[in-house]
Amino acid sequence: MQRREASIFQRWSVWCARYVITETAVWMCAGAIAVGRDVIGIKERPSDISIKQACAAVGQGRLMMTYQKLFSEYNQNSGQVLMTKNTIVNPVSRRNVMNTFEELFDLNVVPIVNENDTVSTYEMQFGDNDTLSAIVTSITKADLLILLSDIDGLYSDDPHDNPDAKLIREVDTLDRKILGMAKSSTGSDVGTGGMATKLTAAKIATYSGADMIIANGGNMGILYDIMNDRYTGTLFHRAKDAEFVLADYIQREMAPTSTGGQ
Repeated sequence: MQRREASIFQRWSVWCARYVITETAVWMCAGAIAVGRDVIGIKERPSDISIKQACAAVGQGRLMMTYQKLFSEYNQNSGQVLMTKNTIVNPVSRRNVMNTFEELFDLNVVPIVNENDTVSTYEMQFGDNDTLSAIVTSITKADLLILLSDIDGLYSDDPHDNPDAKLIREVDTLDRKILGMAKSSTGSDVGTGGMATKLTAAKIATYSGADMIIANGGNMGILYDIMNDRYTGTLFHRAKDAEFVLADYIQREMAPTSTGGQ
């Protein structure tokens, strides 16, 4: 983990440790495969699933060690929750993970969630961290999902390529025009997901009754700014849909992908 990334990571962890004193928070953990690659000494992103799984096994332990060290400095406990797509589509597994979240909240433990890359095959992968975080938002009945990106929010076009692209501050309805603004690329070699996956996450989160914010993770104080309502970003307003069933949506819309993982 590079020095600047570590500094931002520490600032976010400090915020989360302080925030959960009065509120409940879930932390989405990405980068297990990338961290494992670094520890093992693999320079290129692996394509073989068994190598990805081995890297994830090493990297997940390192990530949790870092999280627990940082949280413990503020007397805050954290616990690991690893999920696959089957966790949600299987009714028994879904109820079990919901019970786990509820108990962790009751015990004032911050859940650190990631996809279980050590056992996932491509048929059972979520494929990106944005979608997984929205699914967790849905099953925990959270009020707000915050997605941190490398840009300030949803733009009318890719701001990396078009200097005239305009930031969209609020979205009330995920109509065809908004969905057409998605870009599938991401500049990260650590996590997964671009703007297209963030809009998919917005659909899951808002239809489940939660607001969602996309903001720039490069701003070390962004979480403080969001909590004080002085942030730059895009707010997607909740649009609770009584007919939205998460498990059905996953089975219908989330086709198997062979590109999942970090």
